[in-house]
Amino acid sequence: MCEFVDAGESARSADRDGRQEMLAFIAATRVTFCIVHKLDRLTRNRADDVKIHGVLTAGVTLVSATESIDQTPSGMLVHGIMSSIAEFYSRNFATEATKGLTQKLAQGGTPMRAPIGYLNVRKRDEQGREYRTVEVDSERAPFIQWVFEQYATGEHTVIDLFTDATARGLVTVATPQRPSGPVGRSTFFKILRNPYYIGLVPYKGATHPGTHEPLVDMETWQRVQTLLDTAKAARARKRTYDHYLKGSLFCGACGSRMQLDLPKNKQGIRYAYFACTGRRKRTTGCTRRAVPVAVAERLVANCYSHISISETQYSDLAREVEAAFDERFAARSDELAELTANRHRLEVESDKILAAHFADAIDLTTLKRHQDRIRTGLADVNRRLAEHSEHHTGGRAFLHDSLRLLTDAHRTYVHSDDANRRLANQAFYPRLEITDDEQLRPASQSRSPPSSPKRARSPEARKPNGNTQHLLMSRVPVRHFGWSQGDSNP
Repeated sequence: MCEFVDAGESARSADRDGRQEMLAFIAATRVTFCIVHKLDRLTRNRADDVKIHGVLTAGVTLVSATESIDQTPSGMLVHGIMSSIAEFYSRNFATEATKGLTQKLAQGGTPMRAPIGYLNVRKRDEQGREYRTVEVDSERAPFIQWVFEQYATGEHTVIDLFTDATARGLVTVATPQRPSGPVGRSTFFKILRNPYYIGLVPYKGATHPGTHEPLVDMETWQRVQTLLDTAKAARARKRTYDHYLKGSLFCGACGSRMQLDLPKNKQGIRYAYFACTGRRKRTTGCTRRAVPVAVAERLVANCYSHISISETQYSDLAREVEAAFDERFAARSDELAELTANRHRLEVESDKILAAHFADAIDLTTLKRHQDRIRTGLADVNRRLAEHSEHHTGGRAFLHDSLRLLTDAHRTYVHSDDANRRLANQAFYPRLEITDDEQLRPASQSRSPPSSPKRARSPEARKPNGNTQHLLMSRVPVRHFGWSQGDSNP
């Protein structure tokens, strides 16, 4: 006698190890009886039952411990009926389970295990009935929010965040079969792509609105998705040495760009210099010596002592900014009303399509196609509305703050971080030339080629004059606020 067991396996599957071993044993060994607990534990598929019956007819009698079947005509009839009942039970159970999951999905529930950052919990309502829901995991949710916020800055790679999150203590939720442990790399990559964190439930290739609390706002989510989509091998290359003056410094002798160089002496100590690329690559006859980074930083910082506006100029500029924003807002009121109406129309259409799918009026493929179209439309509308809000509200406040900072530009620059210093240099001094006598000569972007003759600049040309207000407004990169140079607004 030989026993075969399939522990925890579905009887609908024909590839169970225990059953395959049993059939192979019967084919290779002389067997008289094959005893099963119930027919539905042997198979719940009539096609598989026919195949098994063909194997067992060669001198093997099938016996059920709980059912009366034999090789007589009536026994074979009972066998066929019981096999059909088993298949019906299995398929009906699957249909009812799917129906329950679909109903839960239509109510905004989560018909699967929630991702890391959430917990599947059981609660009871006021009548004492138990129900299952999802709540925020207070231990892991801050890690998820931190990961999205850090990646949205564009200053980190996914691998760097994975390493940092693991070091900070991000672990999986323990289950009865598996203890808590570090999050796998593939799981971590999926976190940044999972729309569950913005309140949507992905299910069978489509997304549905959920009732759980989002961990990530839509703006951060869109920013992360854009960075992930545009990430390439060249872009993902991490820059070992960086400086906020890279790209802004040029040689005052030949006009070539100056690059950051970090030579190392015999003791292994590195020194930071800005060197002329024309001399290093021998593309020009330049003999300009390298400039220590500290000297270049001091020269650039001193330039901002010549940039300042008075309180009167600040008040005049502030009034012009307010008038420009008010005029622009009035001109775009009709466009904003149309965008808001389009967003409402798309949201109503999305609800109708979901209701049609739950009523079996449209299939899953059609649902996904319409959802993709509506999602693209909503993303475009929300982006345009967000841009307007940023341009009108955020841009107004930003310009006021920027103008106030310009009343003491040197102090503002010195106390700024590297990222803001880079932005300031790009705004006011897109091209900074260091002369042979280590003096800084700001130049506009429309500088003549190095081969053209240079005009001497008088000391008065470098001093601030009555045109300071026009200079500041013309050099501020207004395109960052949604305006182009061709607009009539500042």
